[in-house]
Amino acid sequence: MSTADKLIVNLCPTGMIPRKAKVPHVPTTPEEIAADVRRCRDAGASMVHLHARDADEEPTWRPEMFGEILQAVAAEAPDMVLVVTTSGRNWNDFEKRSASLTVTTPSPEMASLTVGSMNFPTSASVNSPQMIESLATAMAERGIVPELEIFDVGMANYASFLIDKGILRGPHYFNILLGSRGTAEVSAVNAAAFLGALPKDATWAFAGIGRYQLAANTLAMSLGGHVRVGLEDNPYYDWSDRSPATNPRLVERVVRIARELGREPATPAEAREIIGLKPVHRASAQ
Repeated sequence: MSTADKLIVNLCPTGMIPRKAKVPHVPTTPEEIAADVRRCRDAGASMVHLHARDADEEPTWRPEMFGEILQAVAAEAPDMVLVVTTSGRNWNDFEKRSASLTVTTPSPEMASLTVGSMNFPTSASVNSPQMIESLATAMAERGIVPELEIFDVGMANYASFLIDKGILRGPHYFNILLGSRGTAEVSAVNAAAFLGALPKDATWAFAGIGRYQLAANTLAMSLGGHVRVGLEDNPYYDWSDRSPATNPRLVERVVRIARELGREPATPAEAREIIGLKPVHRASAQ
């Protein structure tokens, strides 16, 4: 199988919302996150989208916490593609949103960039044109590739506009998030619209929110795309009985289905080749 046919599994282990009281297996400390990443790396994940939490499980923007997480993950899984969040869900000033980009030991290779504003079930995520451009510029200055998050087709259109303006530079990796209340649902029509709006050189993945994770992932694998999977997006392994998920079990399931569809999971090195990232060589601390 050629590298181009392999599947990138992007792990989103923590996020901002899940708490252990309701999602018992969500990792929140650097040690817990790193241990989960290692298990998921062994199961077939090749990149990891990281959020930071404080001692009370609350989301934090502080770069020192991101630094601890990145160091812990790099020690446990030194070849993983490291991605940090710049989410505006809990705060919306540039200094806080860009703080994760300043970590240098190790530096993130990619960082999330949502290219539009939208509603979550109980709150809004505001991403003004000025904020999008400022974050994109900060990433470019540090050699960090945007992990472009889009929730509606208009965001894909706007991303193409920013690419044409030179504000977004390649390589172009898109996470298409489906099933969140207030934005695009999982459907064949929406999938076709999203894919038709992407730049021709884009690498893309589908993520499904909550009960839609498995459907979105399977749809992406069938269409030749990639997947985002993890407890950030989905707390349950089986929604019919609300059985709790773990990050490794979610990765194992998506890899099993991928293999049934004739697709092998990409290694981190292969994921970098597919996306167009530079090779990275980190030494394990073990």
